[in-house]
Amino acid sequence: MLYKFLVTILILDSIVLIAAVLLQSGKGGGLAASFGGASSSADQIFGTRQAGNLLTQISWWGGGIFIGLAFILQIMTGAQRTPTSVLDKSFAAPTTAPATQSAPPASTVPLQNVPATSAPAAAAPATPAPATGAPAKKP
Repeated sequence: MLYKFLVTILILDSIVLIAAVLLQSGKGGGLAASFGGASSSADQIFGTRQAGNLLTQISWWGGGIFIGLAFILQIMTGAQRTPTSVLDKSFAAPTTAPATQSAPPASTVPLQNVPATSAPAAAAPATPAPATGAPAKKP
């Protein structure tokens, strides 16, 4: 509740601060004077000297309130939550294991006899025999 109220005050203060800064006339020649815009609408309403003092005071107070509220909101936000690291999170499977099925006892598994293989009677030649009439090539 207090947090939302302070954020609302901060937003309103920022709008007032933006308006006060934009309505101020430049102190020097600046960009406005080079294009012929030496006076602004605030100068015509309040007069040159009074508008400068009033808008300057609003800018200073608005800036101070903005910084103060931002600092307080930062402290309130930091106290509400603690930062967590990505490395602290566990990416492993959940610790609860599914129900395991019991394996059948070893004595009930049928064993099969592997037939003994005998060596072939005649071994195949390693290289094919050369065709008749052609000279044999040595590898």
